[in-house]
Amino acid sequence: MDRETRVFAENHFRRLRGRLPSSVCPTPDRVDFIENPDSFSYADFFKGYLIPNLPCVFSSAFTEGWGSRRHWVTPSGKPDFDYLLQNYGDVVVPVADCGVQEYNSNPKEHMPLRDYINYWKEFIQGGYSSPRGCLYLKDWHLCRDHSAEGLFTLPVYFSSDWLNEYWDTLAVDDYRFIYMGPAGTWSPFHADIFRSYSWSVNICGRKKWLLFAPGQEETLRDCHGGLPYDVTAPAFLESRPHPGPECGSPALEVTQEAGEMVFVPSGWHHQVHNLEDTISINHNWVNGCNLANMWHFLQQELRAVQREVGEWRDTMPDWHHHCQVIMRSCSGINFEEFYHFLKVIAERRLLLVKEIGPGEEGGGEGPGLGPQQAMFDISRIAEVLASVVANPDFQRVDTSVLSPRPEDLLQQLEEAVAAMGSL
Repeated sequence: MDRETRVFAENHFRRLRGRLPSSVCPTPDRVDFIENPDSFSYADFFKGYLIPNLPCVFSSAFTEGWGSRRHWVTPSGKPDFDYLLQNYGDVVVPVADCGVQEYNSNPKEHMPLRDYINYWKEFIQGGYSSPRGCLYLKDWHLCRDHSAEGLFTLPVYFSSDWLNEYWDTLAVDDYRFIYMGPAGTWSPFHADIFRSYSWSVNICGRKKWLLFAPGQEETLRDCHGGLPYDVTAPAFLESRPHPGPECGSPALEVTQEAGEMVFVPSGWHHQVHNLEDTISINHNWVNGCNLANMWHFLQQELRAVQREVGEWRDTMPDWHHHCQVIMRSCSGINFEEFYHFLKVIAERRLLLVKEIGPGEEGGGEGPGLGPQQAMFDISRIAEVLASVVANPDFQRVDTSVLSPRPEDLLQQLEEAVAAMGSL
């Protein structure tokens, strides 16, 4: 990030005055297609799509050099089953049954990749049908389970990735996934975890995306307040017989071709269908631009837990603590871990900023963060951490075991922000 982009971003968030970044832009009437890598900079993406929280599609030229596009795909553009079997056949992968609804998702089982590929071949031979149902390999953590070196190169546009940076420091998890499945497999209507961003590259095959801007999902709720499982289902479409302003804008529809990369902004609900036999690489990620969205989402999740167990509030010892425990089991994170997430990223950025000498502006377009990006990150963490520290439910968390104490870290960040004013 260069200095001009940092100043632009900081002024943008200053103008928001507490409003969520995901809710300030109107729904576009189309999704932009970015054709040429040579004429599209990190600053272009940051200002044009990340800050305004708008989707876009990058052409296959952006992923042309990826090893996965050479090794995982046959000359005819189909999945190379022989290569996948030879290199990953014994790896156990998660597989979802697209034909079975479990709440608003699909039940999963685990099997060796070779068993899934044998199923896939039989599914194709059966005219894209099987007594075993329509099975979709989803959420395979290839980077965690197996070396992914040479398979893809992280695009510079997505290099400020706090979610995976944080989990990499703990060495226990990540949010990097492989999806693969035959034509007809699909992902139900959802928004991404923690209101993260996501990017998705088709290594081969084609997908149809239905994208709904933040707030549009409210027009899709049923009489009980539930969101739909499948926005293309006849029963759902028949329940909304008179499309109009009260039903919201129609979804943005995107057909993603082989090699192309889709950017899904924070809080955008979406549904995805594989139009052909398809393999994709997908990452979820959070950074300073959608950190406030993540914090708002976590507060909503805690309130939902509190409503569910509200009747035991007066009789259950440590009720607030139990709500945090339940929240973590349901959402994967609670307020204490969110603070730890902020702390890890903040301390790494504070160290980087200390390396800036007098009169230096720091790096620009190259890979990695660079000091200007670090300064922007510090300003965003400081704003969100101030909200965390003031939150009544966070104030009930036992912070005596946290180091540094949240108030002390906030002071460090605010001092750094003040010092950055001259840079």
